[in-house]
Amino acid sequence: MTTTPTKPLVLLVDDDSDFLWQQKVQLEAAGFDVVTAVGESDAKRRLAERHPDLAVIDVMMDNPDTGFTLCYHIRKVAPKIPLILVTSIVSETGLDFALATDNDRAWIAADALLAKPIRFEQLLSEIDRLMPGKVTTTETAGAMS
Repeated sequence: MTTTPTKPLVLLVDDDSDFLWQQKVQLEAAGFDVVTAVGESDAKRRLAERHPDLAVIDVMMDNPDTGFTLCYHIRKVAPKIPLILVTSIVSETGLDFALATDNDRAWIAADALLAKPIRFEQLLSEIDRLMPGKVTTTETAGAMS
């Protein structure tokens, strides 16, 4: 009996239902299982149910810093989960930050930071960097069937 390999699970957290839907469809087409959460409390419930292999988290949701606090929470309960923050802070507030220095990485608590609007190829590139060998494309997924 052969077993089907399990797909990596991505937790996608945002308060924008259009963004959630678009990213979910694209991630599933790339070979991932996806669980969505609307806001911090929903994300914490999802985390209690099942630890994902990776999380993509919006910064500004319930509060302007919700994504940061959620990253800190995830780091406490599941420190090995790669975290990607997505944000429109730069376009909305003019604040610009990055993960360029050790100091930046210390307070941001994420492994990658992408500015919205993001291109899906950018997200896949970061996922591939954080989880090598887990990204497939629709073409390779079809060829593997």
